Amino acid sequence: MYIGGQLWDIHRVGHLDLKREADCVIVLGAAAWHDKPSPVLRERLNHAIHLHQNGAVRSLVLTGGYGKGADFAESEVGLEYCVKQGVPRDAIHAELESLNTLDNLKEAKVIMAEKGFEHAVLVSDPWHLKRARRMACDLDLEVYVSATPSSRFRSLGAKSKFLFGEFALYHWYLITGK
Repeated sequence: MYIGGQLWDIHRVGHLDLKREADCVIVLGAAAWHDKPSPVLRERLNHAIHLHQNGAVRSLVLTGGYGKGADFAESEVGLEYCVKQGVPRDAIHAELESLNTLDNLKEAKVIMAEKGFEHAVLVSDPWHLKRARRMACDLDLEVYVSATPSSRFRSLGAKSKFLFGEFALYHWYLITGK
């Protein structure tokens, strides 16, 4: 029953969309394919751009550093993508250091403090948001979750793998803080 309840809660949190206005949107990093966003990163960026264009947020905080052997940081690729989609460059803040969700949020917190941002919309894939929200809360970040409405994880197998993976990662975080 516990496992079923946790899986349901991961799904539930990932399908919340609190639709609140905030100072910024934090886009959690995902792979970049050289100088292009991967399909997963592109969906996260598209959702953040939509929130910005609709006036829900003033600024975008892009996270994600250089993956193993990468020439471009995830956030650097995301910044160029957002600018090409019409987001003003001065509305985008990117960090180039983080390599995982917890570090994404730590770096986003630094940017938020520097810019005087108090509230953020947290954008990622649906099943990633329960763990990310918990991490953000543990870092004393006030966030509202908003999942990408179109996930690149479409097949039952891909969705199941992601969901069970997040179950394991969420509990690993609870135990280790990492």
